[in-house]
Amino acid sequence: MSSVNSATVLLNRVLSLKELSPLLLVLDSVIQSSYYLQQELIHKAKSESVPITYLSFETLNRPEVDEFVFCDELSPEEIIAKVAKNTKQLVIIDSINYIPENQLNSFLRGVISPTTVLCATYHTSIPEVSAPGSQNMPTALQRLLFMATTVFELKPANSSLTDEELEVASHKLEIPVGVSNKPVFETKMTYRRKSGRALEYAFIIDTLTHAYEVKQERVVAGDDAELLENLTTFNLTTTQKQKLAREQVDLPFLQAQQSLGAVGGAIVYEFEKDDDYDEDDPYEDPF
Repeated sequence: MSSVNSATVLLNRVLSLKELSPLLLVLDSVIQSSYYLQQELIHKAKSESVPITYLSFETLNRPEVDEFVFCDELSPEEIIAKVAKNTKQLVIIDSINYIPENQLNSFLRGVISPTTVLCATYHTSIPEVSAPGSQNMPTALQRLLFMATTVFELKPANSSLTDEELEVASHKLEIPVGVSNKPVFETKMTYRRKSGRALEYAFIIDTLTHAYEVKQERVVAGDDAELLENLTTFNLTTTQKQKLAREQVDLPFLQAQQSLGAVGGAIVYEFEKDDDYDEDDPYEDPF
C-alpha cells in the first residue's frame, strides 16, 4: 500500500472512530471554522451507528445527533453528568474555550472514557487569558496539544495566502472573500500512536462528496549546485579539491572516539607550520 493510500485510510479510520484516538482536537479560526469537519464526523458516526452527544456553548440549531445539551449555564461538573459512559459514543463540544482553564484537566478526565471519543474544538482566534497566579503554567492550548491523540489544524483549501498571512488575517478579523468557511477545506492532521510516534499528513477534505485527498507538497528537484546557480555573484559551490580537503579534516571528537573516552574532556589540537604561536606569551594558550 502506498503512503498516499495509507494516509487516506488512516484519516478515514480516525473519522469513523475505528482507530483508537480518544481525544480529537480541532484547531479552527474565523477563517475556517470546524463546522464542516464536525458534520463529517457526524456523518461517519451515523454510518457506523455510533451514538452522538453534542455539547453546545455556541450552536443554536441542533445537528443530527442523539443528545443535544446546552452548556452555557452549566458547570463543568453538570456537563460531565450529562454524558453517559456505559456505551460507545462520540461526544462533540463546539468550543472548549468556555471550560475554565483551572478545571480543564478534570473536565477531560470526566468526559473521556474507554468507550467515549471526545472531539473538542478550540478557537485559535480567541485570545488566551491566563488565570491569576498561573502565568508560569502551561496554557490551555499547550495542555490540549499535549493530551490530544489526534490534532486537526484547519485552513481554507484554495487560499493564495501563506500560513503566516492567514494567521495574521485571523487575528485581525480580516476574512478573505470567497475562500473562507467552505465545505472543501485543508487540514493538517497529526496522529499520535501508542508508541508516541507522530504521523503528520495534509489533506483536502470535501464534505459534500466525503472525499479525502492527500495534499502533495511541491518538491524542487536538482543538485545542490544547480539550486545555487544565478543566485548571487559570489561562488557558493564547492570544488572537488575543497570537498576532498574537507573530508580529510580530523575533528577533536574523532580523537575522543578512537581513544574510547580515555582522554576525557581534553581538547586535542596539533599546531601546523603556518600557526603563529609564541610559547613565551601566556595569552597565546590555545586551550
